[in-house]
Amino acid sequence: MRTPSLYSTDSAADPISAVMRAGHAGETLEERRARLEAEAEAKRVSEMIDEELRQERERLRRSRGDVKLLLLGQAESGKSTLQKQFQLMYKPNSIDQERSSWRTVIYFNVVHSLKHILSTLEAWDDAFVDDPNSQSTGYYEKSKASASSSPASGRSNRMVSLRNRLSPLLASDQPLADRLSGGITVSGSGKGGVFVRSGWQARTVDKLGKNKKSDVDYHRGREGYMASAEDVLLDEVGRMLSILKDDIRELWAHPTVKGLIMKRKLKLDEWSEFFLKDISRIAAPEYVPTTDDILHARIQTMGVAEHIFDVDLHGKSVTWHLFDVGGARGQRHSWIPYFDTANAIIFVAPVSAFDQYLEEDPRTNRIDDSLQLFTQVCSNALLKSVHLVLFLNKTDLLKSKLDNGLRVQKYITSFGERANDYETVVQYFRAHFLQVHRRNNENRRVLYTHFTSVVDTKATQRIIGNVRDSIFRGYLQSAALV
Repeated sequence: MRTPSLYSTDSAADPISAVMRAGHAGETLEERRARLEAEAEAKRVSEMIDEELRQERERLRRSRGDVKLLLLGQAESGKSTLQKQFQLMYKPNSIDQERSSWRTVIYFNVVHSLKHILSTLEAWDDAFVDDPNSQSTGYYEKSKASASSSPASGRSNRMVSLRNRLSPLLASDQPLADRLSGGITVSGSGKGGVFVRSGWQARTVDKLGKNKKSDVDYHRGREGYMASAEDVLLDEVGRMLSILKDDIRELWAHPTVKGLIMKRKLKLDEWSEFFLKDISRIAAPEYVPTTDDILHARIQTMGVAEHIFDVDLHGKSVTWHLFDVGGARGQRHSWIPYFDTANAIIFVAPVSAFDQYLEEDPRTNRIDDSLQLFTQVCSNALLKSVHLVLFLNKTDLLKSKLDNGLRVQKYITSFGERANDYETVVQYFRAHFLQVHRRNNENRRVLYTHFTSVVDTKATQRIIGNVRDSIFRGYLQSAALV
């Protein structure tokens, strides 16, 4: 008698088959059909998982020579603007594809800036205005009785009228924020007014972009509703901007506003001034954001957004993974998981921020925070061999502040009696960052430093080219990629 083998192809002699047949004995036709369908589905899922694992192994094999580049720095340092410059340089079509979505951001920037101006005026009692050139510290200390018959009283009445006329436009602030954030409110969103996650563009489709129906269908539920309603909201905001553009220009040029800015009671960021100065163009019917508009538009990144580019060097195409991370204090913990695979870091420090303080901690000067953050990056054991590039950013704004008479010593006492000119100031800040690097540089790596204004496309893309070359020379020769 032949002994059945576990590996026999004779199903009648196979003990496993026998057990399986016994287990299915007595099942109905319906039960058999259901069982076979379940087994087929299980096989399909198993094969799908196997294929995903195969693709992942292949992706990991191919990615061994990829470059992982982190953009680090505090919030509002210019990281996301720098990411846009990489996008313009290495994936320009993607800017065109998402151009229309930036209309939501720019409208939000305009409305949020107007809201900030009017709330500041209200807080400082805009009924009473001194001569903007006055050195008096009692800027708004006149009594209402004495002001009632003054020229300031007429300006006050006009300001009330402007506020009333602009109030319907200001009401669009929250709906626009909801479009960008997906309706998710994050505490401490700061002057930018809203945090966004990667993929926010899909929530802001509108007729200018002529997005395919599938783009909307993909985002179902609440997001799908918001996408379908987008034309209505943006068209209404655009209509109000067109009607109210003269009022917005008048508010921007109002002596009260100019006086508050001069006295530094009203602090506006660069995106506010950029769009308000050009409101007639922004408010035009069928407005489409320019590339310069997109570079100046401001939203706050939440979490980590990955951008992938194919970069050519000497005929060799290498994939770059650029990680743009949120810079607010509460988000910096999300950087750490990316440290151990990073090839290079661009640290962005805004040297124009010497007169500014953190949103999260009004006692901390932003230059001090940048230096502390740079110290943590330089001293991190996971990053001791990572190629490091320092962008001392917003040099254009630094020049403007110094030209307007703002003194560094007032905010950074260690600056002392040094000359308050651009070259002295920028070299002073550079020396402090270089000192941090020297103290935390066991591996004697080189720190590449650039003075930048990342809204300047031509200059920034030239610097990106230099950064690309230095990264390849320093870190990819060992992988035989150059």
